[in-house]
Amino acid sequence: MAHRRVLTRAVLCSMVLSVAGCFSSRPADIEAFLKPHKVYVTAESYVLQPPDEIEIHCSAIPEIDEQRQRIRPDGKVSFENLGEIEAAGKTPKQVADALKAKASTLYTLAGTDPIDVRVVVYESSFYYVLGEVSFPGPKVRSGRDTVLTALAQARPTVLAWKDRIQVIRPSREKNVRAKIFEIKFDRMVVHGDISKDVLLQEGDIIYVPPTVLAAISMKIEEFIRPIARAFSGVYIVESRGTPGYGGGAYR
Repeated sequence: MAHRRVLTRAVLCSMVLSVAGCFSSRPADIEAFLKPHKVYVTAESYVLQPPDEIEIHCSAIPEIDEQRQRIRPDGKVSFENLGEIEAAGKTPKQVADALKAKASTLYTLAGTDPIDVRVVVYESSFYYVLGEVSFPGPKVRSGRDTVLTALAQARPTVLAWKDRIQVIRPSREKNVRAKIFEIKFDRMVVHGDISKDVLLQEGDIIYVPPTVLAAISMKIEEFIRPIARAFSGVYIVESRGTPGYGGGAYR
């Protein structure tokens, strides 16, 4: 019994250490993120990508006025008389200027900005909320999403370790490490501490880890489940081989 208790404690300690070792945040990494009050995001600065949807406004050209176009996988939109326009990688203003350049050869356009391009569906930019939340997965980025709004929408569960939530900005360069810092959700919500409530960029990840006890429970379940299934399978096989199995009378 003593050996069993020692073994059990050793397993539990290793599980705790494995959970604690999952974190690699550095407080200084928050400097890579922008604060909401320091950034003014507008639709004009938004860079279009497939499958965003735009709407054209041009009263001088009725055939394209209020026409909606979803940016194709090849990054283009097309119009009957104007042909194809490159839209991916451009702002709405740049697309409007490209349309104006083509339309000017066929139509008389008055004013400096006769064509207005508006983004009506944002579908190309995402951030991610994963871990112990009620609504995990990719989230469409509006440009004004912060850590607090993302967590409020995803809703951390009772299993969430709210003092160790990780905000991660993956690195797109091979030899540059990801930027990671931690937040304390309860301090942010209960005490109004928004010093770490930063703006999220495309590809950012918010990871809500389980508490130590929840993680240990999951590990134990992960260990026991295949054993339980194996014994369940043996029981079914043995039961089927027993005379009278299946409801028939034993004679």
